[in-house]
Amino acid sequence: MPVNSLRTADRETPSRLSLEISGVSKTFGRFPALKNVSLQAKDKEFLALLGPSGSGKTTLLRVLAGLEEPDSGEVRFDGEDFLSLPVRRRKVGMVFQHYALFRHMTVAQNIAFGLSVRKRTERPARSEIGDRVQTLLSLVQLEDLGKRFPSQLSGGQRQRVALARALAIEPRMLLLDEPFGALDAQVRRELRRWLREVHDRAGVTTVFVTHDQEEALDLADRVGIMRDGELKQLGTPNEVYENPADPFVYDFLGAACRMPGVVAGGRLTVADWETVAEKGAPQGPVEVYFRPDEVALAPPGGAGLAAEVKAVAARGPDVRIECLVEGQVLELEAHGPTLPAGVAPGLALRIKPLRPKIYTIA
Repeated sequence: MPVNSLRTADRETPSRLSLEISGVSKTFGRFPALKNVSLQAKDKEFLALLGPSGSGKTTLLRVLAGLEEPDSGEVRFDGEDFLSLPVRRRKVGMVFQHYALFRHMTVAQNIAFGLSVRKRTERPARSEIGDRVQTLLSLVQLEDLGKRFPSQLSGGQRQRVALARALAIEPRMLLLDEPFGALDAQVRRELRRWLREVHDRAGVTTVFVTHDQEEALDLADRVGIMRDGELKQLGTPNEVYENPADPFVYDFLGAACRMPGVVAGGRLTVADWETVAEKGAPQGPVEVYFRPDEVALAPPGGAGLAAEVKAVAARGPDVRIECLVEGQVLELEAHGPTLPAGVAPGLALRIKPLRPKIYTIA
């Protein structure tokens, strides 16, 4: 999986903390949705919460929005006790997966809704609301669609309206719950760069929930990876991809090959292949992970794992190679357009993992 394909390097974010979550837990009946979760987000940072269904990421987002109350823990924003504030005073904008637009209102009316329903003493003048709506329509690139109704828009356009509505109240924090989940893959990819640009221009702290690894790695300043209500790792996209904290994180962030091995005396042995173990590697029996496209293929006399090619399938410029190693089937990937020499069904070769990661056997 490409890391940060929309960016050449991790962005620098301001050092001042805006969001501080400490020891937050939440149980539904006997199901622990959140287990002592602690993390921090910097001012104007784009933080992604990534994990499979049931990992607790949406529950944490709902706690921030005031839609759920945690059983224990603390949330502070700009030093203020966030959990003690009523929802209205938190100044949080939230975008849901299914937009939640009012069908009987125009695009402009939907965007203005959060301002127009404020108490009279807090409500801006009608002209100010109109100006704010026009500014947001321009920001989300829907300048000429203010008089249309949601039913007259595409899915991607409706998602833009939902984001504009969330920004209309000038939130301190923007919460995005699987905002592209209802869109097809091509539209999702097109909206990624746009969403990041909107975040940068709006200048708010953003928490983005997704189960899509590529989305999180492309968009976020930092990524928090969750599983079974726990935060497993938090870091920049490059940090979590290059140095996964455990086998779950490694496997979740992209295709992985796994084999048993042994570390002893600073050497790693996997089947008939021996190499230098990474610094600090656990000793004894281990699990060795490597990416299917991060291997060197060599003739039988070369270095690496002895393998037999079982099948080869070309998919556009890429080639999938199915190999048998020590009775275990591994699916490798090579980037074309030509097939590597000596790779054909029935032939023997050697597979050398280029960047193996070593973990203690659970």
